[in-house]
Amino acid sequence: MVGHVVLLAVVCSCAYLLAAVSLNPRENYEGQRPPPPAQVVEAMLVARNLSDDVPLGERYLTWASGVVTGDLGSTWDGRPVGEEMARRVGASLRLLALGAVVGGVTGVLLGAWTGSRRYGTADRIGTAVSVLLISIPVVVIAVLLQSAALWANQVTGVELLRTTGESTPGLSVGFWGDMADRARHLVLPTLALALPQIAVFSRYQRGVMAEAARADYVRTARAKGLTRGRALTVHALRSSLIPAATYFGYSFAALFTGAVIVEKVFGVHGVGELLIDSVGRGDVNAVAAVLCFGAVCVLLTGALLDVVRVVLDPRVRTE
Repeated sequence: MVGHVVLLAVVCSCAYLLAAVSLNPRENYEGQRPPPPAQVVEAMLVARNLSDDVPLGERYLTWASGVVTGDLGSTWDGRPVGEEMARRVGASLRLLALGAVVGGVTGVLLGAWTGSRRYGTADRIGTAVSVLLISIPVVVIAVLLQSAALWANQVTGVELLRTTGESTPGLSVGFWGDMADRARHLVLPTLALALPQIAVFSRYQRGVMAEAARADYVRTARAKGLTRGRALTVHALRSSLIPAATYFGYSFAALFTGAVIVEKVFGVHGVGELLIDSVGRGDVNAVAAVLCFGAVCVLLTGALLDVVRVVLDPRVRTE
């Protein structure tokens, strides 16, 4: 536990220092027409702990002491970063959770199925599709899905899928209408985030399952009368899930990075969209807050997967 806290502190510190060194919020004021007086700009930057005239160490200590007390600082135009994050975290967590579950579960099941049929037709098709999806950047997948949805909506004359985050006035009526509208908007972002995960996990799980299917304990189970499908499901699949759970923890950082791009493409007003917008504005405190949020998500996912490993393999408790 202490190790996780120290690691989180180091990661968050590096995130802030990198943002503070790389970004220049002063340009937001200098780009205004007419630009504010230099003394006014400096005063606002100092008040928001964004002035590059203040030593970096001093700015870091001010930021770190605020984070410890729950104050994430202010944006370049004076808005509290904490309030901005609070408005957006829910949208990001919803997308991350759906992408992780759909991508992870579907990828593992697909990999287990093709791995048990190694070198068969399904395995060859799955390999080809997976390699193709892995080779395509997430932003391209998102744009292709968006274009396909627009085409389907035009052909049918019905808005089957929402392609942006903007609400359609008068479309949703009551609680169930709002839920249906939200679900239609989440389909495409979830698919864009899940498809690369499905491809990666299916390839990984395919190799693990293929090895487990040839293991001695599977042959022993078959010799005791179990059918091949039953032996693979009861014995091989469970043992192959243990390394898959560990691998998922390492892949969550990539999932978060993909969510940043997907949110921007589909207009999901989450922390990923905030990150891209804040980098463009040189908003040091907002960028640091989003990166810290990502670090927290990765560490919490790792802790949760440690519990899953114990459930799948009780021998871990004695290690």
